[in-house]
Amino acid sequence: METLTQPQTTKYSLTELTSYFLKLGTLGFGGPVALIGYMHRDLVEDKRWISEDEYREGLALAQLAPGPLAAQLGIYLGYVHHGIWGATLTGLAFVLPSFVMVVLLGMAYKLYGGLPWMQSVFYGVGAAVIGIITLSCYKLTIKSISKIELQAIKSRWILWISFFTMALVTAITQREEVWLFILLGFIYMVVKAPPEWLQRRDTSLSVILLAGTGFWQYEPDELVKLGLFFTQAGAFVFGSGLAIIPFLQAGVVGEMGWLNEQQFLDSVAVAMITPGPVVITVGFIGFLVSGFAGAAVAALGVFLPCFVFTVLPAPYFKKISKNASIKAFVDGITAAVVGALVGSVIVIATRSIVDIASAILAVVTILALIYFKKLQEPYIIVAAALIGFCLKTYL
Repeated sequence: METLTQPQTTKYSLTELTSYFLKLGTLGFGGPVALIGYMHRDLVEDKRWISEDEYREGLALAQLAPGPLAAQLGIYLGYVHHGIWGATLTGLAFVLPSFVMVVLLGMAYKLYGGLPWMQSVFYGVGAAVIGIITLSCYKLTIKSISKIELQAIKSRWILWISFFTMALVTAITQREEVWLFILLGFIYMVVKAPPEWLQRRDTSLSVILLAGTGFWQYEPDELVKLGLFFTQAGAFVFGSGLAIIPFLQAGVVGEMGWLNEQQFLDSVAVAMITPGPVVITVGFIGFLVSGFAGAAVAALGVFLPCFVFTVLPAPYFKKISKNASIKAFVDGITAAVVGALVGSVIVIATRSIVDIASAILAVVTILALIYFKKLQEPYIIVAAALIGFCLKTYL
């Protein structure tokens, strides 16, 4: 098995960490895959506040627990060195900027009756986002599994099989099956570092499961329904913010009838062109249904379960993660997680890359990020939005 040397982490304050997540929530475009890539690049590689092991533990726990992936990882990384306060402040700092943005866009949407310009903007933004997250996936893959070298691949061939299995399953089913993450992690643990209870026949197994614009207009009954629905979404949907979209569509459009199909598609577009977690679309949906109160209730409903399911098991997860068997289990799950993220990219690309122009824009984005190291993603997003608007408006 390939041995990875871990660089020493440097000390940092809670204020510094909160400021980082406030900036990430304000400027972090690209959806969950890109956001967890930014966290790795900034906190593990550049600042060295978080170790590679701590990051991978957080990624595995975030995937196993229900709720939006990027927000859960951010909450866990806040918890690592600063406990409950760190988890709380990083979570709030990460979500708040995009929440404010979607509420403001919701006000504009109600005032002007729709966002006809947004589709042209999203045409360019969507293509650029594919380029950003494709590169992020590549970096995560070589960090979490191994380099693309024959010897490294041979030494971690089981992880590569898990990676490709989840990539294919996610791309084909367009879902992230949590039972398969657990199964692949368990298989790798049994092969690489079987725990003692598997090597003894006289013991029984105990498994513990850690359990004007309508700004102020709202109906109390609607708020209760919103709260219950979005809490269910946050508590029972696994995977990234992208995985929650089909669940929301079925409930918001089909079951509840709060929005029509076009309004729901516009809400997803709003989430994709704003920074921060994609699942913040619930704030936009909530605003359209019951104003600011609806937006707040919807966001709280989705993110509160995510916070609880990350913080409660965190101290136990951190303690047991040093065990060789648990580390092998985490390695197996991490490979599956990254594979699933690659599968998600394939799914998004089939919807965002619709012609030659958008394909070229995605490729140009990747090349720009590779050859211009200091080029920041927000500048690419703005340029792509302008290009998309011009292409759709004037051509």
